[in-house]
Amino acid sequence: MALRLIRLNDDPTLRKKCRPVEIVDDKIRQLLDDMAETMYDADFSEGLSAPQIGVLKRLVVIDMGQGLIKLVNPVIVEKTGTQVVTEGCLSLPGTWGNLERPSKIVVNALDENGKEITLTATGDMAKCLCHEIDHLDGVLFTDFVTEYLD
Repeated sequence: MALRLIRLNDDPTLRKKCRPVEIVDDKIRQLLDDMAETMYDADFSEGLSAPQIGVLKRLVVIDMGQGLIKLVNPVIVEKTGTQVVTEGCLSLPGTWGNLERPSKIVVNALDENGKEITLTATGDMAKCLCHEIDHLDGVLFTDFVTEYLD
């Protein structure tokens, strides 16, 4: 495993759409491991997406305290309800804001072995999944902020 450099602020990579992963192989598993190590090394983090380390592939890692989740080609297939949340981002240090997210989502993805999985998430996990999956399409939480916080 290796720590990767997190892309910051106006790095153009953060605004690019990521390509789907065609084959989940050892190279992809190594990249997911590197992403997890980078996420855990950060001051605060519950998730990290591949473009945040300069890789334009549809990969996400999340750990909200219940264990590491590695997702390949995640897609939100259902959104219900709304919740007002506070978000920050490793790529936008010191920036915090309130915004609206779905209160419940369903995500289809592949796991690190290429097996299809479906996740149903509510509350903070739904927020985190939305945030990280947005990154895969070049979308930042600041695109939706209704109120910035100091």
